[in-house]
Amino acid sequence: MNIIETGIEGLFVVEPRIFADQRGYFFESFSEKEFRKATGVDIEFVQDNESKSSKGVLRGLHFQTGEYAQAKLVRVVSGAVQDVAVDLRKGSPTFGKYFSIILTGENKKQFFIPAGFAHGFVTLEDNTIFQYKCSQY
Repeated sequence: MNIIETGIEGLFVVEPRIFADQRGYFFESFSEKEFRKATGVDIEFVQDNESKSSKGVLRGLHFQTGEYAQAKLVRVVSGAVQDVAVDLRKGSPTFGKYFSIILTGENKKQFFIPAGFAHGFVTLEDNTIFQYKCSQY
């Protein structure tokens, strides 16, 4: 797994290691041990969610506070999104800053968004399937 820094503390892109051949491909979409080793983040995901959207659908910006604050690991299974996270952590040197990335079923990149961020995306293709792991219910 390759970790790409975004310039905002705790927010990063995850590129999984993909094993492909003439039959297709395989990759681990999540391994707690490998994630912790690569990022230094000790997290327990408690819920997985999935949405399907038509082209041009905007979902977000969502955020949770207090005991409901969620970290998320998001990815696109098929289709494409323009994904964005905004730092809402009071006192953070990057408060109000954002990072945006295109996630697709083809590039298989994942985006880790720590608690304290607003998150949203707009779909760039019809029938886009978006999955995310959450650290809180």
